[in-house]
Amino acid sequence: MPMRRGTNLPRMGDFNQSVILEAIRRSVDGLSRIELVEATGLSAQTVTNITRRLLDDRLIAEAGRTINGPGKPRITLRLVPESRFAVGVHLDPAVITAVLLDMSGAVRRRRSVRTSDMDPGRIAETMAGAVDAVIADSAVDRRLVSGVGIAVPGPLDAERGTVIDPPKLQGWHRVPLRAVVAEASGLEVMLEKDTVAAAVGEQWTGRWAADGSFVFVYLGTGIGAALVRDGDAIRGSSRNFGEIGHIVVDPGGPECACGLRGCVDVVCTPQAIVERAERDGLFPDAVDPGDLGAVEERFTRLCDRASEGEPGPVAALEVAAAHLAVLISVLTDVLDVDRVVLGGPYWVALCDVYLRLLPEMVHHRSATRALRSIPIDGTVVGADVGAVGAACVVLDAVLTPRASDLYLSD
Repeated sequence: MPMRRGTNLPRMGDFNQSVILEAIRRSVDGLSRIELVEATGLSAQTVTNITRRLLDDRLIAEAGRTINGPGKPRITLRLVPESRFAVGVHLDPAVITAVLLDMSGAVRRRRSVRTSDMDPGRIAETMAGAVDAVIADSAVDRRLVSGVGIAVPGPLDAERGTVIDPPKLQGWHRVPLRAVVAEASGLEVMLEKDTVAAAVGEQWTGRWAADGSFVFVYLGTGIGAALVRDGDAIRGSSRNFGEIGHIVVDPGGPECACGLRGCVDVVCTPQAIVERAERDGLFPDAVDPGDLGAVEERFTRLCDRASEGEPGPVAALEVAAAHLAVLISVLTDVLDVDRVVLGGPYWVALCDVYLRLLPEMVHHRSATRALRSIPIDGTVVGADVGAVGAACVVLDAVLTPRASDLYLSD
């Protein structure tokens, strides 16, 4: 797997340390100093100096010797997962999920709290409580926790750390969530869009090439997208990349609040799928669309019936897949990525139908179908990809090298 290259120019120590740490983290069995020289392009002396510092800080450890040809045995260096931790919190309109990750990205503790009252003050209090709980339950030294990542629906004011009127969070007008949770928890807090956080979490697993690209389609209470290119999540100039709710995928579909018909928000979301199923007579009555718990329960039941082979529910999910294929085709045509990854809280319920249908549907619509077929995969992170990704945002900021880190300020 390609790895990032370091630089032997002066004043680049922090960047080079990140390059080496990332190379060790991404390796399966660890790397020797000689292998690090080959992988990073750094001089042997630079690698020796940096690995000595990482050993002193207990971020890495020596993990035995290997003999590979003539000469001295090579000492393998491996990441120490318990050297640092991060907490990730995902705010979905229906549930708050908190996880504690070690530096390898493994989940050490998890907590989930259903939400019925979306009052911003009480939600922030619940988040801070969940952060404290996952740390306390793990018995991890709080001083080893690098920070808290919070993944929320957009739009955001990233500079001020505020949440600005998300469609699914009524009453959330410029809520200073970052500052409130930081004060309550006593930890540094990073605020990120849930879609971007999910993509960072997917990239952090090391499943994809460090210099690759993919579009992540997030299937939650709302639908969003994120882009990873050359190993980095693209956030946009206002850090609100991926607001795709008003892309039209069904011109004859229901009217959207924006005035158009057949937008993603009113066609592809679980609520939209449930409402269509109700109109088609698959349920005896209609649930209140504002009751997110009732909508989720009905959506789960619809997917269960589809998995049992009931024709009506199967057809309902096939229609939903066709609409999502239109969206994915638009994204892949514009962004020209290597692959598509789908995930989010509702992915498990939809994966069988979507993975069966989407590859061919997207290929049929693709502008580059004469050149290639675009792979479509499901997330390996699981349903908690938002929370895991939020924690990875913290670890990513601490550990991952970026070219922007080399810019010199005035």
